[in-house]
Amino acid sequence: MCNHCVIENVKQNMLSRRSLFKGMAFAGAAVAAGGVSKPVLAQQSPSKVVDLTHAYDETFPTFDGNPGIEYEWAVKFEGNGYQLHKLTIFEHTGTHIDAPFHFSADGKSVDQIEPQQLVAPLAIIDITDRAKEDANAMVEAADVEAWISANGEIPRGAVVALRSGWAKKVGEPAFRNDGEGKFAFPGFAKSATDLLATLDVAAIGVDTLSLDPGNSADFAVHNSWLPGGRYGIECLNNLEELPVTGATIMVGAPKHKRGTGGPARVLALV
Repeated sequence: MCNHCVIENVKQNMLSRRSLFKGMAFAGAAVAAGGVSKPVLAQQSPSKVVDLTHAYDETFPTFDGNPGIEYEWAVKFEGNGYQLHKLTIFEHTGTHIDAPFHFSADGKSVDQIEPQQLVAPLAIIDITDRAKEDANAMVEAADVEAWISANGEIPRGAVVALRSGWAKKVGEPAFRNDGEGKFAFPGFAKSATDLLATLDVAAIGVDTLSLDPGNSADFAVHNSWLPGGRYGIECLNNLEELPVTGATIMVGAPKHKRGTGGPARVLALV
């Protein structure tokens, strides 16, 4: 099936579901006789918090191969009674956010990402088995459609994450490169992100070094997803501890002005 056909098919199915849900909502409102609904998180009782963030230092793998963070003592404990570092940090290191401004001359900077986009339902698309066979495996539009068929519609404002098992390689050269030293890691296909954009998804995330697969020559996902006002999360950790649906993600985005992104503490509530 062509990408356009897949997108139209999913949109029609979701419109049908939403019509059903609206009818249910009106019926519920009549029974409740004007009762006020609670916030989403107030309706849940999370039993576990999962840290989706890598601890990192100057040895953490980066796209350009240079250290993403450097430490310099500004004050030492001896003689002062306290201590602190001066840090030099490249924005795109460790578990981090790509803001729209990263691939757009006039896109939103990281401090301008709306708070409601940082606490969201989390949908996980698993391609672990495929990634074992192909280091540059991708989430395709068909994978999104299959996820919806199995789990129901993706909530508006959700974060959709690719799970490939790649986070376990973070201490190995294979996290970044293949045996020939070429970039090799899973990512999203543009067909998938084009579809997700029509479903009002707020962000995409990966447990790899980049939203695009390692062998991408044109950064098609970065160049289309980010300028559309959406953001990305790279180098997620511990996605294996989560169900493919039902978790809530909390993204502790940095808030420095004019930022193209930055390291983030990312948590999931289950």
